[in-house]
Amino acid sequence: MKYLWIFIFIAVLVWSGLHPKDQFTWLLEVAPAVIGGLFLALTYNSFRLTPLLYAFILAHCVVLMVGGHYTYAEVPFFDGLFGAERNNYDKLGHFFQGFVPALLAREILIRKNIVNGAVWRNIIIVSICLAFSAFYELLEWWVALATGEDAEAFLGTQGYAWDTQSDMGFALLGAILSVLLLSRYHDNQLNKL
Repeated sequence: MKYLWIFIFIAVLVWSGLHPKDQFTWLLEVAPAVIGGLFLALTYNSFRLTPLLYAFILAHCVVLMVGGHYTYAEVPFFDGLFGAERNNYDKLGHFFQGFVPALLAREILIRKNIVNGAVWRNIIIVSICLAFSAFYELLEWWVALATGEDAEAFLGTQGYAWDTQSDMGFALLGAILSVLLLSRYHDNQLNKL
């Protein structure tokens, strides 16, 4: 299974890097996936994750690489989706930005026995994801300030005044749904480790 994961990751990475819409945006969007992939490779033997988490991390990496290839404002099939006036691929990306880190935070908190009690653990998981989302929005802002117009494709606001807030809202929704929908299945996999 690990070789299939690696093959898909590399294949999508190579595809995304072939003639991307904007080279600078590609680099900014794909960098977290590459850094994450390297980190997973380095920790595979010392802190192996559940298959569920590896699958969702790969899905999140694919979302990042597709967004990097086209820019989040121009991914095909997301223009006018559900009657929207903008391309909402970035909302999918921000949903994953909450959904997948929630599983990762949950796995670490459970395996390291950091928090006692499911209720507090779930509150902390969702808070971690929302904090990460807010930090990412700050990173986007800092990149925009540092690079000027070159960062417009990276920001992907498409003229929407509430883009930052809705991005964090989608990450929050992703984190909550991840905890609500996958906890039991995730627990089953954790028990097998």
